[in-house]
Amino acid sequence: MSGAVIFVGAGPGAADLITVRAARAIERADIVIWAASLVHEDVLSYARVGAEIVDSSQLPMEGVLPLYERAARENLTVARVHSGDTALWSAAGEQVAQCERLGLDVEIVPGVSAFSALAAAEHLELTVPEITQSVILTRLEGGKTPMPAGETIRGFAAHGTTMAVFLSAARSHVLQAELLAGGYPVETPVIIGYQVTWPDELIVHCTVGELAEATKQHKLWKHTLFLVGPGLRGHETRSHLYHPGHFHGFRKADPAARRALKASGARGAP
Repeated sequence: MSGAVIFVGAGPGAADLITVRAARAIERADIVIWAASLVHEDVLSYARVGAEIVDSSQLPMEGVLPLYERAARENLTVARVHSGDTALWSAAGEQVAQCERLGLDVEIVPGVSAFSALAAAEHLELTVPEITQSVILTRLEGGKTPMPAGETIRGFAAHGTTMAVFLSAARSHVLQAELLAGGYPVETPVIIGYQVTWPDELIVHCTVGELAEATKQHKLWKHTLFLVGPGLRGHETRSHLYHPGHFHGFRKADPAARRALKASGARGAP
C-alpha cells in the first residue's frame, strides 16, 4: 500500500485546454488539491462525485503535506492540480521529493503554458524563420525567490530573441528599463496577456518603450505575462522544412527547387 500523487498541469485557465490524460487523472483521484487563486474552478468539473476537494491557495507546503501523508497511509490517489505546465514555476520539484520520501507513486502530467496560449490567441509562431529561433522563458530578478547569478532580464535581452516574461507585472517599470538596457529597441513589439483563456482575458499590444505605461493603465499586477521580441510582428520569411527543395526521410526534394534553394545559400535546414 503506497498511494499515489499525480501532478497535473491544468493549462492556462480554460477547462477544455487540459489534456485528456490530465482530465482522467482528476477523474480517478480520491483527493483533488487545487489553488483557487490560480486554477479556474471549471477544471473541478472533471472530479468524480465524492472526491475530496481541497483549496490550497491559503496553504503552505506544511498544509499540503498531511494530505500526502494520509494518501500514503490509506492508499489514496491525489491529483495535485497546478496552473499552466508543472515544469514552470510550480514548486512541483520540492513536492515530488516529499512524495518520494513517503513512498508514494508519482506521476507528472504536463500542461499548456500561458505563453503558448497567448501565442495561440494571437495566431503567432514564436520561432519565426530567419528572425528568431529561440524562446527564453524567465522572470524579472529581485522578486521573492532569488534568481541565480547570471540570470537577468538585461542579460537575456541582449540576445534579441523572443522572450516570455512571467511573474513581473508588479514591477513593470523595472522590467521595461532592463529590457531597454539589454538592447531591445524601444519599438520592439510586446504583447501583454492577462488571465489568458479565462472569461476576463485581456490582451494588450504595445512596444517595449510603452510597456510600463500600458501595464499601469490596465491596472495589471498579477496573472500577467509579457511576450517580447521582433518575431511578434508580421514577417513573410519561410521555413525550409516545407520548401519543395528540402528533403528528409519521408519526402524527396524537387530537383529544380533544390537547386534554387542551394543557390540562395540555404542548407535545407528548417
